[in-house]
Amino acid sequence: MNIGEAARRSGVSAKMIRHYEALGLLTRVARTDAGYRQYDEAEVHTLRFIKRARELGFGMGEIAELVSLWQNRRRASANVRRIAQRHADELGQRIAQLKEMQRTLERLIHCCHGDERPDCPILEDLAAA
Repeated sequence: MNIGEAARRSGVSAKMIRHYEALGLLTRVARTDAGYRQYDEAEVHTLRFIKRARELGFGMGEIAELVSLWQNRRRASANVRRIAQRHADELGQRIAQLKEMQRTLERLIHCCHGDERPDCPILEDLAAA
Protein backbone atom coordinates (compact mmCIF):
# COMPACT_ATOMS: atom_id res chain seq x y z
CA MET A 1 0.00 0.00 0.00
CA ASN A 2 1.16 3.57 -0.54
CA ILE A 3 1.95 6.06 2.22
CA GLY A 4 -1.53 7.62 2.09
CA GLU A 5 -3.19 4.27 2.67
CA ALA A 6 -0.71 3.39 5.42
CA ALA A 7 -1.47 6.75 7.05
CA ARG A 8 -5.21 6.12 6.86
CA ARG A 9 -4.95 2.60 8.30
CA SER A 10 -2.54 3.54 11.08
CA GLY A 11 -3.93 6.92 12.06
CA VAL A 12 -0.47 8.45 11.62
CA SER A 13 0.04 11.27 9.11
CA ALA A 14 2.19 10.71 6.05
CA LYS A 15 4.56 13.40 7.31
CA MET A 16 5.02 11.57 10.62
CA ILE A 17 5.48 8.25 8.83
CA ARG A 18 8.38 9.76 6.87
CA HIS A 19 9.74 11.23 10.13
CA TYR A 20 9.57 7.86 11.92
CA GLU A 21 11.32 6.24 8.99
CA ALA A 22 14.07 8.89 9.08
CA LEU A 23 14.50 8.25 12.83
CA GLY A 24 14.85 4.53 12.18
CA LEU A 25 11.68 3.56 14.02
CA LEU A 26 10.50 1.91 10.82
CA THR A 27 12.81 -0.27 8.81
CA ARG A 28 13.52 0.92 5.31
CA VAL A 29 10.36 0.22 3.38
CA ALA A 30 10.23 -1.18 -0.10
CA ARG A 31 9.96 1.26 -2.96
CA THR A 32 8.48 1.05 -6.39
CA ASP A 33 10.61 1.60 -9.50
CA ALA A 34 9.38 5.18 -9.42
CA GLY A 35 10.63 5.57 -5.83
CA TYR A 36 7.27 5.53 -4.03
CA ARG A 37 7.23 3.90 -0.61
CA GLN A 38 5.27 0.67 -0.29
CA TYR A 39 4.02 -0.44 3.12
CA ASP A 40 2.66 -3.76 4.28
CA GLU A 41 0.50 -4.72 7.27
CA ALA A 42 3.54 -5.29 9.50
CA GLU A 43 4.65 -1.68 9.01
CA VAL A 44 1.13 -0.39 9.63
CA HIS A 45 1.08 -2.43 12.85
CA THR A 46 4.40 -0.86 13.85
CA LEU A 47 2.97 2.59 13.13
CA ARG A 48 0.00 1.86 15.39
CA PHE A 49 2.42 0.71 18.08
CA ILE A 50 4.38 3.96 17.77
CA LYS A 51 1.18 6.02 17.82
CA ARG A 52 0.00 4.33 21.00
CA ALA A 53 3.39 4.84 22.66
CA ARG A 54 3.23 8.55 21.73
CA GLU A 55 -0.28 8.76 23.20
CA LEU A 56 1.18 7.46 26.47
CA GLY A 57 3.81 10.18 26.35
CA PHE A 58 6.90 8.11 25.64
CA GLY A 59 9.76 10.02 24.03
CA MET A 60 11.28 9.00 20.72
CA GLY A 61 14.28 7.36 22.38
CA GLU A 62 12.03 5.30 24.60
CA ILE A 63 9.85 4.39 21.64
CA ALA A 64 12.90 3.23 19.71
CA GLU A 65 13.79 0.95 22.63
CA LEU A 66 10.22 -0.32 22.93
CA VAL A 67 9.93 -1.03 19.19
CA SER A 68 13.21 -2.92 19.32
CA LEU A 69 12.07 -4.95 22.31
CA TRP A 70 8.65 -5.55 20.76
CA GLN A 71 10.26 -6.91 17.60
CA ASN A 72 12.70 -9.09 19.57
CA ARG A 73 10.88 -12.26 20.58
CA ARG A 74 13.79 -13.13 22.94
CA ARG A 75 13.32 -9.95 24.95
CA ALA A 76 13.08 -9.94 28.71
CA SER A 77 9.89 -8.31 29.92
CA ALA A 78 11.96 -6.80 32.73
CA ASN A 79 13.54 -4.46 30.17
CA VAL A 80 10.13 -3.31 28.98
CA ARG A 81 8.93 -2.87 32.56
CA ARG A 82 12.02 -0.79 33.42
CA ILE A 83 11.31 1.63 30.56
CA ALA A 84 7.62 1.90 31.47
CA GLN A 85 8.37 2.36 35.18
CA ARG A 86 10.92 5.09 34.49
CA HIS A 87 8.37 6.87 32.29
CA ALA A 88 5.62 6.50 34.90
CA ASP A 89 7.97 7.94 37.55
CA GLU A 90 8.76 10.92 35.30
CA LEU A 91 5.05 11.47 34.69
CA GLY A 92 4.44 11.39 38.45
CA GLN A 93 7.09 14.07 38.95
CA ARG A 94 5.61 16.23 36.20
CA ILE A 95 2.11 15.81 37.65
CA ALA A 96 3.39 16.88 41.08
CA GLN A 97 5.05 19.93 39.54
CA LEU A 98 1.88 20.83 37.64
CA LYS A 99 -0.24 20.47 40.80
CA GLU A 100 2.14 22.77 42.66
CA MET A 101 1.91 25.32 39.84
CA GLN A 102 -1.87 25.09 39.98
CA ARG A 103 -1.94 25.60 43.77
CA THR A 104 0.35 28.62 43.46
CA LEU A 105 -1.75 30.16 40.69
CA GLU A 106 -4.98 29.54 42.60
CA ARG A 107 -3.48 31.22 45.67
CA LEU A 108 -2.36 34.21 43.58
CA ILE A 109 -5.72 34.45 41.83
CA HIS A 110 -7.47 34.36 45.21
CA CYS A 111 -5.26 37.22 46.44
CA CYS A 112 -5.86 39.34 43.35
CA HIS A 113 -8.81 41.70 43.72
CA GLY A 114 -9.45 41.76 39.99
CA ASP A 115 -10.71 45.32 40.11
CA GLU A 116 -9.60 48.69 38.79
CA ARG A 117 -6.71 49.01 41.25
CA PRO A 118 -3.18 48.59 39.86
CA ASP A 119 -2.05 46.32 42.71
CA CYS A 120 -1.76 42.78 41.46
CA PRO A 121 -0.19 39.93 43.49
CA ILE A 122 0.10 37.84 40.34
CA LEU A 123 2.35 40.36 38.65
CA GLU A 124 4.25 40.98 41.88
CA ASP A 125 4.98 37.26 42.21
CA LEU A 126 6.16 37.03 38.60
CA ALA A 127 8.38 40.08 39.04
CA ALA A 128 9.92 38.69 42.23
CA ALA A 129 11.40 35.70 40.42
